Amino acid sequence: MVYSTNPDFQYQVKPLNGLVTLASDKQDLRIQLDKKNRSGKAVTLITGFIGKPEDLEKLGRELKSKCGVGGSVKDGEILIQGDHRDRILALLIAAGYKAKKSGS
Repeated sequence: MVYSTNPDFQYQVKPLNGLVTLASDKQDLRIQLDKKNRSGKAVTLITGFIGKPEDLEKLGRELKSKCGVGGSVKDGEILIQGDHRDRILALLIAAGYKAKKSGS
């Protein structure tokens, strides 16, 4: 509704529940190696996650622990220290995610 001439009209506003995390089989994740602005150090970058920040943090924490390395979750992306593209791809596919390597 954009405009109403009815003086008794009440707008019905539904509260937003925030983002809804898509199911793992509906996620389309991209895994790539990134060295830009990192002093030449390589990180594995996972992008394309759609959902709540808490769920992204949980996935990032799980991947970091299974790879045994550090990393972070920033701006909707998961950064894992080092080149772990193959291992992360296998872990995500085993967890039911649609994931593929992108970039070089």
